[in-house]
Amino acid sequence: MAAPIRPGPDPRAQGSVRLIGGQWKRSKLPVLEAAGLRPTPDRVRETLFNWLGNDLAGWRCLDAFAGSGALGFEAASRGAAEVLLLEQDARLVANLRAVQLRLDARQVRVETADALRWMSHHRTGAFDLVLLDPPFDAGLAEPALAAAVPLLAQGGLLYLEARAALDTATIDAQGLSLHRHTRAGHVHAHLFRRSDTAASAA
Repeated sequence: MAAPIRPGPDPRAQGSVRLIGGQWKRSKLPVLEAAGLRPTPDRVRETLFNWLGNDLAGWRCLDAFAGSGALGFEAASRGAAEVLLLEQDARLVANLRAVQLRLDARQVRVETADALRWMSHHRTGAFDLVLLDPPFDAGLAEPALAAAVPLLAQGGLLYLEARAALDTATIDAQGLSLHRHTRAGHVHAHLFRRSDTAASAA
């Protein structure tokens, strides 16, 4: 039987990012030209997954605003059991599914969806990690944060990239504690933990 045909690079790709750890280390993910698409820089991703401990075996993860899929596929590469990628741009969805097929990433599921709307309707408490990297110019950082908190399991972690550091009042209002923060150029990377109080009140 002939081997299955794996899709090649998308001819519309404007570049690529590399996975930096795990079973697919150094694998390239094509980056298409799309409004607001800004893949997480390698340095920031490396810092994030150092914070998380690198081994995500058994974790259930959501990558909202998936874009290139750099965050979600990185989590899957490092052992996450389930990774859901949400993306509303049809071209980016097709690209994500091509990468999923090429990597044979069976733990990854790609869904066409408006991330904010999807999160607002799935208050499940099912995810150990939610990854948020919304377009900076869309004003979605705080709404996305609010929509994502109910999806977290007790003690779950929430990662957010934003143009500016979030203030303490905004963080406290969501029942989160700031676990780590760093800045790289114009990117502020936050890692929050959901408090037990917030989880029990949801």
